[in-house]
Amino acid sequence: MPASAITLTRDADGIVTLLLDDPSSSVNTMNDAFMTGLEETVPRLEAEREDITGVLLRSAKRTFFAGGDLNRLSSGSADRAAEETAYIDRMKDLMRRLERLGRPVVALLEGTALGGGLEVALCAHHRIATDAPDSRFGLPEVGLGLIPGGGGITRTVRMLGLRSALSEVILPARRFAPRDALAAGLVDEVVADAAEAETRARDWIAAHPDAVQPWDVKGFRLPGGDVRDPGIATVLPALSGLLRKRTKGAPMPAPRAALAAAVEGAHVDFDTASRVETRYLVSLIISQVTKNMIKASFFDLRSITSGASRPQGYERFAAKKAGVVGAGMMGAGIAYVSARAGIDVVLRDVTREAAEKGKDYARGLEEKAVAAGRRTREEADALLGRITTTDEAADFTGVDLVIEAVFESAPLKQRVFQEVQDIVRPDAVLGSNTSTLPISQLARGVKRESDVIGIHFFSPVDRMRLVEIVRGVQTSDETLAKVFDFVLQIGRTPIVVNDSRGFFTSRVIGRFIAEAVAAVGEGVEPATVEQAALQAGYPAGALQLLDELTLSLTQRIRVETRAAEEAEGRTWVAHPSEDVVDWMLEQGRVGRRERAGWYDYDDWGKRLGIWPGVRDRYGSGRRTIPLRDLQERMLFAEALDSIDCLESGVLTSVADANVGSIQGIGFPAWTGGVLQYVNQYEGGLPGFVARARELAAAYGDRFLPPTSLVERAERGEIYA
Repeated sequence: MPASAITLTRDADGIVTLLLDDPSSSVNTMNDAFMTGLEETVPRLEAEREDITGVLLRSAKRTFFAGGDLNRLSSGSADRAAEETAYIDRMKDLMRRLERLGRPVVALLEGTALGGGLEVALCAHHRIATDAPDSRFGLPEVGLGLIPGGGGITRTVRMLGLRSALSEVILPARRFAPRDALAAGLVDEVVADAAEAETRARDWIAAHPDAVQPWDVKGFRLPGGDVRDPGIATVLPALSGLLRKRTKGAPMPAPRAALAAAVEGAHVDFDTASRVETRYLVSLIISQVTKNMIKASFFDLRSITSGASRPQGYERFAAKKAGVVGAGMMGAGIAYVSARAGIDVVLRDVTREAAEKGKDYARGLEEKAVAAGRRTREEADALLGRITTTDEAADFTGVDLVIEAVFESAPLKQRVFQEVQDIVRPDAVLGSNTSTLPISQLARGVKRESDVIGIHFFSPVDRMRLVEIVRGVQTSDETLAKVFDFVLQIGRTPIVVNDSRGFFTSRVIGRFIAEAVAAVGEGVEPATVEQAALQAGYPAGALQLLDELTLSLTQRIRVETRAAEEAEGRTWVAHPSEDVVDWMLEQGRVGRRERAGWYDYDDWGKRLGIWPGVRDRYGSGRRTIPLRDLQERMLFAEALDSIDCLESGVLTSVADANVGSIQGIGFPAWTGGVLQYVNQYEGGLPGFVARARELAAAYGDRFLPPTSLVERAERGEIYA
């Protein structure tokens, strides 16, 4: 039997403290040690109830409780379903006995409580959170391909009502800051520190000696009305619509399971609802989609953030003063997230007015944060005070990290570095936010070539988690280590790739777009192409995405790439999408920026529908191909190019490919990432190879599997 993760102590006032402290891990999870702790402490509490005044749940870790045991959850299989069901129900039964102890139970949340961690806290009659800026509370399981199956669905439905629980907490998988969690009803109090939390907890226990959960009181009805009431019954179709809006028809079983567990559980008593919840959870943990999502969202991500791609032997770097050149959307966003992380920022543009306009982006975001209660006015003012605007290179004195975000022109970017290289600190990083230009090319003409590196952010910077770090042939290990640390410092996910035109993300997402455009050129209805992408799990259709990027940018990248390849003596192989893009631009269809692209737009930039001229030109609808073919042309195009990136050394790890493809370019999350998609394809790698050959026969040799993939499949290997 594993050592217990719960220590029980009782003070002179009769208040018992259950200290959550897994001896084998830096965090608490719902593992065997936690089960042992429950099995030891809950019966003891029941036996000593008459001598107990109340119970405090608190953690000895930096976080309150990290959540479910993902190692166990990801190893589930159909032949162990009954065993897993019994295990989960046993743990939930012990948690249920704790909340029905007949004594007040208060959870002291002195750190993050997500997923299973919040579910443990929900067993308490009262929850008090400390107002730590990095603490988060919520039920993010749906984002991992799971559901809150440790009582989270059953309890939040009874706490918040069916609609609110689903639409505000469970389906969005949102992580709430402390005061947002209070507003949502997930915690009952937010206090300044741990000492105040304990004082308030003891006062609450004294004031509520007979505390009981509302759902254990006779006559309890769901907030907002019983699910059987005609008024509530009319809400159910709207919940199905909400689900459809979120999944867009993608093969995502977790949101559907969450909706079903919530609705079915609302029709029955608490304990029956809990068993319903368990069965839906077990149905997910034996599914391949859940395994894919856990692998990418936890194991691959942990590999990245633990520093697998960071050069070793260098001290941890923390940027103190960053210089951002270019105050457009990207530069303004980079300045904002840097200042939010506590870094002083100098934001430079050609005029002070342009730089101030860039700072307005931060002002707008902070105004919203203050209005929503996520930030105090003092905190917002302090953040904005860390951003200094200028039009002078001289103001970059003391800067230890530069990021240029100017127009995609190699001479312009080189000139930016030349202007500041003697002003910034002698060991300052010289970073470029370019999305396509080779870093080795940008380093030419810069005195300290070893300090030049790519730091590729994604738009909008304040919401996109990924940063693609691009190492040029001249980039030093120390520079790479510094940038890796900086990306973690600002709360982003760093992937490391080697230099090439388009790097990893930009070139691979281009394959997705190109297949969609080619299908339109073949006469496939554009709306069908867009719907195929959505139902494959992409967050947006390829034509919509291309309008956002602009067709002119796509054309320019292609022209430059072709010229570079031909200069190296390689033969350019044209893609069938090229003529379509060129014709669109001849018609003045640039994209959303010009209110004219694949879609028509109103004066405010709202999409109105596919431009009829596309259908007239290409006879849209004259060709119908299977939906699966449309989807897999997009998916396989990206996967095959990612394999090429890995084999050619552009990608440095499988984890970088999987996480980068999901977080950076919207590869469907249910796949577990672009290379995990290959691994998990029906029939494994041999099945993927066979299907690639089918697509090549139907749509072109670009789908032929490379020799390296065929050989890997023959050896019975996967991408790992």
